[in-house]
Amino acid sequence: MTASERTIRTAAADELCRAAYDKAGGPETGVALVAAGGYGRGELAPQSDLDVVLVHDDDVDPGTVAEQIWYPLWDSGSRLDHSVRSMSEMTTAAQEDLKVALGLLDIRHLAGDPNLTLRLRSTMLAAWRRQARARLPALRDLVAKRHDVIGELAHVSVPDIKEAEGGLRDATVLKALEATWLVDASSPELEASRQALLDFRDLLHDETGRPSDRVAPELWAPLAIGLGLEDAEAAQRHVREIGRRLSHLSRLTWRRVEDVLARPVSVKGARRPSLEPIAPGIALARGEVVLAAKARPDLDPVMLLRAAAEAAERDVVLAPATAARLVRECSPLPDPWPEEARDALVSLLASGPGLLPVWETLEETGALSGFLPEWDRIRTLPHASPIHRFTVDRHVIETCIEASALIRHVGRPDVLLVAALLHDIGKGGLTEHSVAGEPIARGIATRMGFDDAAVSLIALLVRHHLLLSEMATSRDPDDPATVEALLAKVSGAEALALLRALTEADSRAASPKAWSTWRAGLIDRLSRHARSSVVGEAPPPAAADGDVAVPDAVRRGGVSVLVESDQGGARVTVLAPDRVGLLADAAAVLALQRVTVRSARAWAQESGDVSVGVSVWEVGEPDLDAAVLRERLVAISEGRVDAVSRLSRPVAARLEPVVVVRADASRRATVLEVRMDDRPGVVWLVCHALAGLDLSVRSAHVSTLGPQAVDVFYVQERDAGALSEHRAAEAAHAVRAALLGTVA
Repeated sequence: MTASERTIRTAAADELCRAAYDKAGGPETGVALVAAGGYGRGELAPQSDLDVVLVHDDDVDPGTVAEQIWYPLWDSGSRLDHSVRSMSEMTTAAQEDLKVALGLLDIRHLAGDPNLTLRLRSTMLAAWRRQARARLPALRDLVAKRHDVIGELAHVSVPDIKEAEGGLRDATVLKALEATWLVDASSPELEASRQALLDFRDLLHDETGRPSDRVAPELWAPLAIGLGLEDAEAAQRHVREIGRRLSHLSRLTWRRVEDVLARPVSVKGARRPSLEPIAPGIALARGEVVLAAKARPDLDPVMLLRAAAEAAERDVVLAPATAARLVRECSPLPDPWPEEARDALVSLLASGPGLLPVWETLEETGALSGFLPEWDRIRTLPHASPIHRFTVDRHVIETCIEASALIRHVGRPDVLLVAALLHDIGKGGLTEHSVAGEPIARGIATRMGFDDAAVSLIALLVRHHLLLSEMATSRDPDDPATVEALLAKVSGAEALALLRALTEADSRAASPKAWSTWRAGLIDRLSRHARSSVVGEAPPPAAADGDVAVPDAVRRGGVSVLVESDQGGARVTVLAPDRVGLLADAAAVLALQRVTVRSARAWAQESGDVSVGVSVWEVGEPDLDAAVLRERLVAISEGRVDAVSRLSRPVAARLEPVVVVRADASRRATVLEVRMDDRPGVVWLVCHALAGLDLSVRSAHVSTLGPQAVDVFYVQERDAGALSEHRAAEAAHAVRAALLGTVA
């Protein structure tokens, strides 16, 4: 529905209300029928499509006219909730409830006494302006809480176009802020964005057949047709771009509000804003970076980046008008960039939280197209992986913010920050993004004026920014072969340190779960092993084989289970007299509990005259009861629970399992790589099949790529050592048969 169609619909609703009022014989003076808008539909009369108020002067009794108005409106099928209030009641309600006050800033006259409506509107606006300084902090808290709960329209996977940051609710708040006369919220841009969101909401309601404001993933494709766009991705970009624009406008306006509230109430007489020079051609005025009086942007191509860096480092506003003027008047940067431009960009990227609002201003004013045209590849691009909480472009900026906290740990912070900026620049095409991104990053870094060594480092980091995380979580980080495989692609202590920092920044920016204690520990172990190998130091001791304290109960033939919760998961340690199948039984316990296994290590250690089997499991659930796990393990070991019958039932699979022997992945064990549907019980099926061949699983490493699980098992003969070629083939065949459900 277009704006003109909405106008027609509103006019029809208004006419319906007027007809009902006239039919009821409503008075011509002292009583008015008004529609309240503002912060949210239904604040004065909740749960309705229309929020209609019959307002009257304090000395006027509306009598029975109200009922005679509401019943015809209800009979018409309108979802209407109503209220009848005097002028003083309206004033009191607005004074006591911030949402009501916002709703009454935009009342619309429907019928009755227009002078009363005008008085009500004038009274509400005057009170709002008079009390703005006192009420705006509460409004800011209200808005911030909503943003924290709902997220951003531009980035969340299932956006709410009304409640999300950058949605219709924020557009209403911006109009309320403008009504205070304290700040300017750029009305033309605001109204255009609001109307565009209203158009989209009408399409959404037509598509779903209900007044929902949440856009589920499957709705984007049909909505694209209504928008006249090519596909679901184009529809997402369209809506998220509007949300981004409103979010930027909202953040900018609130920064200006905070600046106004921080200043004392102005004294009589005009006062010119003071300009504090902070850099060549750049000044600070009322908390915003602006141009100095004698600035000559046409003679200084670096002025835009200099202004952006100053604003971000000081965590103040880069005035959009200033940025827009610099875009128009600054001459293009030469190719390659001068050192000052490169330094300004690095300073901008290193500014931490101050980067985001400044970068948004650069986006909204078209500045990025001038010095980083490749940014359009990823602008508002949705992430394919659900682990990401942001769109690709926002994720990249969050990665830069995270990387800025790590620059003290690397020798080339400039390389780290630019690699963080460019690490996902290859997304948006059919080629794997790290492969596609390497030549793009190389070209950009060259244009920025980096020397050949730095360009190669940046390109290397972009190409392999996932490598360290993937190898640490899918291979044994203590195995020399894993270290050799890493160093074959990323060699040198400097490159390793940069990759370690980029990996952490990238993971933290993706989501809190992407940088867990477990993942960080594995990455750190592999990084330390690799660095020791490069610099010729003794490698750190291998993880924990033989250093677990054995309880007396285990020495007497019992079982011990210990659970240690950590961020986003837990570590489960199982000890029992060593035997074939112990690891499979422990895996069965976790499978029956529907626990997500991330990794496992197993070994035998001597304790007195008893050989104790130890397994340490990293799992995804933090709240596990050790006593329950122990009881189930004992029951399975004693045959009171038949794990085989409960876990080996065939399951329909979308992907046929693939089992591959990775002969070069380790010299200490034989590595089996299993790829299949991500479903519970896979680790148990593999361990159970291998136990049937009298084989030991030294460690297991579980990762998920979309719907596919990629599990890696380090397998040894019971007496230790890698498998022969024949035994490896036998093991692979047995595992595949177990996964297909063709054996019990």
